[in-house]
Amino acid sequence: MRLIFSRPWLLRRLLNGWPPFWGAGIRIERLSTDYSYCRVGLVLRWWNKNANRTQYGGSLFSMTDPVYAMMLMAVLGQDYHVWDRAAKITFLKPGRGRVYADVHLSRERVDEILRATEQGEKYFPHFRINILDERGELIAEVERTLYVRKKRANKR
Repeated sequence: MRLIFSRPWLLRRLLNGWPPFWGAGIRIERLSTDYSYCRVGLVLRWWNKNANRTQYGGSLFSMTDPVYAMMLMAVLGQDYHVWDRAAKITFLKPGRGRVYADVHLSRERVDEILRATEQGEKYFPHFRINILDERGELIAEVERTLYVRKKRANKR
């Protein structure tokens, strides 16, 4: 994993070829070299439409699934466990075309997580991701809770 996380372009390519993303039409469009920003996109295709001919809700949810966990794994490194713990999506309006989500991970947020876990405690940071359509209108809100914990010295 160290090799993959040391090359953001490689992680982006691997995620774009990952069957759950590739099959749904989900793409990592941008990933900053410091892992502070990621844009995930989803184009409406015949195979990812729902019965109402709009974006399938499962694909909207999936496009946000590994993003914060992967970004944090890259930033925190191998000394930390990072898992998705819980997630919730609220659909606000149908996605009738291409949609995207801009995901930001600030230095302040990383520092908060480091402080909370420095003695080996579990920490459950919450993140909100907005999914927007091509006009910039909000179509869904995703709330994600992660599990972060510093690994014990003998478990690294």
